[in-house]
Amino acid sequence: MEYNLADLFESVVDTVPDREALVYVDHPGTGAEQRLTYAELDAAANRLAHHLIDSGIRPGEHLGLHLYNGVEYLQTVLACLKARVIPVNVNYRYVEEELAYLYQDADLVALVFDAEFTERVAAARPRAARLRHLVRVGAPGTAAEPDGSEAAEGPRGAGAPDVVEFDAAAAAGSPERGFPARSADDQFIIYTGGTTGMPKGVMWRQEDLFFAGLGGGAPTGEPVARPEELAERVAAGGAGITFFPTPPLMHGTSTLTAFIAFNFGQRVVIHRKFAPEEVLRTIEREKVTSVSLVGDAMLRPLIDALSGPLKGTDCSSLFSVSSSGAIMSDTVREQFQSLVPNVMLLNNFGSSESGFNGTATPDSGPERGFRIRVNSRTQVVDPATYEPAAVGEPGRVAQRGHVPLGYYNDPAKTAETFFRRGEERWVLLGDMATVDEEGIVTVLGRGSQCINTGGEKVYPEEVEQALKSHPDVYDALVAGVPDARWGNHVAAVVQLRAGAPLPSLDDIQAHCRTHLAGYKIPRRLVIADSIQRSPSGKADYRWARSVAAAAAL
Repeated sequence: MEYNLADLFESVVDTVPDREALVYVDHPGTGAEQRLTYAELDAAANRLAHHLIDSGIRPGEHLGLHLYNGVEYLQTVLACLKARVIPVNVNYRYVEEELAYLYQDADLVALVFDAEFTERVAAARPRAARLRHLVRVGAPGTAAEPDGSEAAEGPRGAGAPDVVEFDAAAAAGSPERGFPARSADDQFIIYTGGTTGMPKGVMWRQEDLFFAGLGGGAPTGEPVARPEELAERVAAGGAGITFFPTPPLMHGTSTLTAFIAFNFGQRVVIHRKFAPEEVLRTIEREKVTSVSLVGDAMLRPLIDALSGPLKGTDCSSLFSVSSSGAIMSDTVREQFQSLVPNVMLLNNFGSSESGFNGTATPDSGPERGFRIRVNSRTQVVDPATYEPAAVGEPGRVAQRGHVPLGYYNDPAKTAETFFRRGEERWVLLGDMATVDEEGIVTVLGRGSQCINTGGEKVYPEEVEQALKSHPDVYDALVAGVPDARWGNHVAAVVQLRAGAPLPSLDDIQAHCRTHLAGYKIPRRLVIADSIQRSPSGKADYRWARSVAAAAAL
């Protein structure tokens, strides 16, 4: 047995076949749900895997998942892993041009998509030269095509393949395994949009992803020493932990969270979409233990619901709430902690290119910065020499050992990002940071978002933390706006709390001066009805820059 994700999953299935593995709420509030044991989820994935093989999809070829959250998403990922087909996540917010780029760049030969996206798939498919097999989840005539128009019948065009309905595809395959031997070298690709440019596909060996992204079977303990040990640990432990990844599964963190739960032999709960009040109802009903989300954009709505319509909801089962992709600010964490006193709040640090790097220290905040206690494989390095950065000197975060193979179809970007130091492979991340004498890393922010104002460097994240500590500020993004004198100046795009008075720039500046050096203070204030973020809560800095620049005209 090797460190192959399908092999590891099957070893857990064989250990606890009758344990509940997955609970899916289709439309929050309707009561519609699906529940699958490990044996049932395994059989469902086997059926779809056999369909893929019988349809001519070969090991090493790429299948896209253009889906909302659902049983079908995790079933399809597992089916791909079983059949040695490489799963590729597709951002369902992408429009035609972005989809056409991703389908082509990823060399997709197959696509599993929600019926709601039929029209977009139809528009993008003709430019995906290799795409030959389409599987649709749900019936045509959805909200996207309410009249059941011809476009909803299938993404057809010159040479377009017929569309197979997901239920028919899954029903046609055998529920048994019977797959060829797999390898730790089998790949898993995570497409990441980042904050600039078109999306990039991060290529992971499954063994590397198991250790870097899934904690080696024990994210908070000692990783397994051999593949068989995973099932042994599951057999020795019990049930009782319920993981609830609330962001879309199309983002790598949520899918990896689900696989961490599967590696523990525990239960995963998912909703089709993030609906704060339904999240809280599910926490109470399912006795959820661990929630993962993305920063204030997801935690604030939970606070609003707990303080208002769902006041008194029983969250006593909740042990931890973790965030990655965006930080939970001090102010928001304190508000949630006052409502759910016994929960542990974790600001995790990682990326699609590195997996997990570390967790914020308790004293992390606007005054001291975003301070991370990193794992032993993470360092701050000089981006020119790749040598460890001196104490207090800015460098780039890097990770060694279990790192990706590179970016799919992008040798130039791979050469910029991945390097060797001695015999070890390293990945150079986009985050700037310093390290202190104790080895604590203070993350300054993404280098690509750094604002150079009069020669001083300002990282938006720390200014945003200061802004969000203002009692009238609900959410905020910070961007640089061209300035004739300083090169750029700091601009704040702010969403106010409902009913809050309109603050002046002087008010905001006075508040920020209690947290930040003078050169970091926003010189422009733009009030927005809402802050634009991705479905997972990640910041949309391109939008923030355009809004701030337009206000400066």
